[in-house]
Amino acid sequence: MIPYLNPALAVEERVKDLLARMTLEEKCDQLLQTTIGPDVNPNNVGDGGEFRPTIGSILSYFGGVHKRNEFQRHAVEETRLGIPIIWGMDVIHGWRTGFPVPLAQACTWNPETVEAGCRIAAKECSAEGIDWTFAPMVDIPNDPRWGRVMESFGEDPYASGVFARASVRGYQTADPSAPDAIAACLKHFAGYAASEGGRDYSYSDISARKLHEIYLPSFHAGVDEGALTLMSSFNDVTGTPAVVNRYLMTEILRNRWGFSGFVVSDWDSFRQLKAQGFSADPEKIAIRCLSAGNDMEMVSECFKLLPGLVRSGRLDAAIVDEAVRRVLRVKFRLGLFEHPYTEERPLEATALLPAFRETARKAAQQCAVLLKNENDLLPLNPDSIGSIALIGPVAADAAALVGNWRGNVDPATVPTLADVIGEYFPHSRIVTAPGCGFESAGDDGIDSAVEAAHKADIILVALGEEWNRSGENCSRSDIALPAVQRLLLRRLAALGKPIVLLVTAGRPILYPELEPCANAILHLWQGGHEAARACFDLLTGACNPSGRLAMTFPRSMGQIPIYYNEHRRARPDQGYYHDLEESPMYPFGYGLSYTRFTYSDLTLTNELVAGVKVTNSGERRGTETVFLYLSDPEAELTQPVRRLIAFRQLDLAPGESGIARFELDKMRDLAYTDPNGERIFEAGEFVLSAGGLTLHFDCR
Repeated sequence: MIPYLNPALAVEERVKDLLARMTLEEKCDQLLQTTIGPDVNPNNVGDGGEFRPTIGSILSYFGGVHKRNEFQRHAVEETRLGIPIIWGMDVIHGWRTGFPVPLAQACTWNPETVEAGCRIAAKECSAEGIDWTFAPMVDIPNDPRWGRVMESFGEDPYASGVFARASVRGYQTADPSAPDAIAACLKHFAGYAASEGGRDYSYSDISARKLHEIYLPSFHAGVDEGALTLMSSFNDVTGTPAVVNRYLMTEILRNRWGFSGFVVSDWDSFRQLKAQGFSADPEKIAIRCLSAGNDMEMVSECFKLLPGLVRSGRLDAAIVDEAVRRVLRVKFRLGLFEHPYTEERPLEATALLPAFRETARKAAQQCAVLLKNENDLLPLNPDSIGSIALIGPVAADAAALVGNWRGNVDPATVPTLADVIGEYFPHSRIVTAPGCGFESAGDDGIDSAVEAAHKADIILVALGEEWNRSGENCSRSDIALPAVQRLLLRRLAALGKPIVLLVTAGRPILYPELEPCANAILHLWQGGHEAARACFDLLTGACNPSGRLAMTFPRSMGQIPIYYNEHRRARPDQGYYHDLEESPMYPFGYGLSYTRFTYSDLTLTNELVAGVKVTNSGERRGTETVFLYLSDPEAELTQPVRRLIAFRQLDLAPGESGIARFELDKMRDLAYTDPNGERIFEAGEFVLSAGGLTLHFDCR
């Protein structure tokens, strides 16, 4: 058997043998990714590129396995070496079964939930011929104006790293060559979330220290977990666009972290170097982008020039060989040479299975955050409510429950709040009305909605963002809900009826105008396929809200950026805004429950094992997320006021107590990162905090 086709050999032996057999043109083709036909992402303009059977990757979804296999057959059976194509696609929060957007998933504080969602997404999309997803996004945002916060796991680097690991495990499994596993892709490397003003594709000015302290740890965690690919960012980072940043992609990623997979560029990012003022010369772009550490070019086709650049002596052939080696390595690890084709099966056998939908329902239950519950209005007792009004533009809108980057989710298969409310309140008289559109008055105006709600015992007001208001190229100068929705809520509040506000959104929104108008508020996020049933599970007490915010909610636009792990101020009691309360509307980690949890006995052993006792002092079973924070009051490089170093969940019955234990590591948890990315431990005093308790300790 030809060595590279022998699965009994080690991957590196197979790569070495195949690489030695390839012509320069065959090598360079492996570094190209193209689309075939219209792309489903509206931000990616174009009708597709040129197909060659020696191409490295295709970024397209054809709507059928047969067509995918037809292209693959050209590559495997009609070329000299038979190198399979790797199919990439944006599978962000589900494929056919919609899961909560990633920011919402982070609010579950449950890595198992995140992993389970990615596992199901991988099963569904691999059954339709997709080998590789461009997820998870582990950028760290602190500006909710940036539309892509919905793709992130929130503002904390440690938490984002935990969920990055969970995502990689879910997509790739322990064996990436398994038929239902796909390659994960950590993106965007690095600093994309720091775009000035929250404006997509804008300049990012990041200090060396902040790069290592905030923006790189989550990528490092994903690399440690075995992510097979990364995507370079297309923003300009402190004067060096990410796609030509050798320090990031070679010095850090390869040399320090030992990453052995490949890096793909973002959509058309090489050609965008002209707009960024770096270069308009495609030959220079090709040389610099490849030499910096990009291995595969998405769409822009500068790498088509590589053979000529090598032959002219302007580019070292060894650099091309190394990039090809990385691409082939991933293809072998995925088992594409042994299993290049996808079995054609009926969609109903692989997608939207009852077990998948039930997992999505649990995820939607866990991510929703109870922001207000005045006088314990919730949970509702269906037997005691004679009539209910369900009002608002989200009430009958399935797309708003799913959100942007929805993969191949069909909104027609997503039940709305109006569809399922009768299941939960079978004896109540129910009236529904949109009241307004998302942005305008709509056909059924506010007056008729108020009239419909006039005789109701309780009003459920379903407001939120339209499905495409968050996401790529969806930056907003104002994160308040549109004025017409706010007016609708005020008019309904004037009726004097109990109001439960239900909000779907892909980002933090402004609540100061909304909060006084509602007796209870449930921030549903964009919860996916089963968001509606999850909502009523929570409203009726079938499950207890346990979501906690993974991103700070500001009081006003003027507070942005606002985040929990800020550095200390020179004058702690001065310098604040004189016209605004300094605290956020809802802080990082905030979330209410139908029960109460009491913290006591925060301890730390000499072996650096921390523990805190948590007691369910209420009357309902509930899940509490215990956040453990560290403060370092004095250091050569000043530290944040506090930073999250661990979290655990305890599920407790009424009256039950549990101990959350955390094994700390001096270099991992007590040290800090310097501007070179080195971990520095300074002996001295530290402070642990959890649930309002603090513990001062000395560590040498």
